[in-house]
Amino acid sequence: MYVISEQVAASIGSIEATIPLVERAFADFARGDASLLPIAIGKGLDPSTSFGAKGGTIRGLGLVGVKIGSYFPGNADKGLLAHGSTTVLLDPDTGVPVALIGAVCLSAIRTAALDAIAVRLLSRPDSSSLALIGTGYQAWWDLSAIIATRPIERLLVWNRTRSSAEQFAIRASREYGIDAQAVDIETAARNADIIVTATASRDALIERKWVRAGTHISAIGADNPGKQELATDLVAASTLYADLTEQSITLGEFEAAYAQGLVKQSEITPIGAVIVGEAAGRAADEITIFDTSGTALQDLAIAKVVLETALAQNLTVTIDV
Repeated sequence: MYVISEQVAASIGSIEATIPLVERAFADFARGDASLLPIAIGKGLDPSTSFGAKGGTIRGLGLVGVKIGSYFPGNADKGLLAHGSTTVLLDPDTGVPVALIGAVCLSAIRTAALDAIAVRLLSRPDSSSLALIGTGYQAWWDLSAIIATRPIERLLVWNRTRSSAEQFAIRASREYGIDAQAVDIETAARNADIIVTATASRDALIERKWVRAGTHISAIGADNPGKQELATDLVAASTLYADLTEQSITLGEFEAAYAQGLVKQSEITPIGAVIVGEAAGRAADEITIFDTSGTALQDLAIAKVVLETALAQNLTVTIDV
């Protein structure tokens, strides 16, 4: 079995190489040529911790595997990352483990890759202003993906800690040469063509009255029951898309609005259906919302990219299993 460390995986993970495989994976899923296992989520020995597994297959890419993710908030006191992530690929013919891949960085990259696809399909082509709500690791990857997808000229950044937003804006301005400013959350939402929410919030952050017609929102933060970043009346007033519709109403952004009876699962379009042309993308003046809570389709796709790159560059370690 090949072992690819977190450090190696992070150094060779590529949004550009991952996007076409993620798009292929969701197209295959829409056509019935890929499958997903039910997500398993549980608590660790400490009830503040959690871990889970996402697995699936992508027939056309010859991929079978599972990703194990964890969240242990006390790790910061131990000098460790709070989030953990490891992907295991299996031989599609024998079930024997083929690769063990450190996937903390890859989880952020694959999320951004799918968001780039959603932004391309659901935002206005002339979108030039972006609001980032949250300034963590994921937000930076999504910024990189969206800048490569739309002609972004202005970036509005909000974080609960003002200094973090200011530092993020300075870095974005320096690295991408765009007008980047730290602002209050209402100003960010009111003046954006595209809004990305990437927080761990359990309360609505973005209000309906702040979002203008024609805006696209990518909701990324809600990935466990009870998380929420958007007001339910905003969700109810928008055209809705998701990586997985059933997941979006159980542990994603649409959970709260669904529980209140404001939206039906049938009103949420899977992004794969848009990719293959079975469903429409944006109409000119509507508000679109794309909810992604993450799937094994993305994890398997980026694992393939990293494994092939690592083998080509002789960056793997081999162990017997």
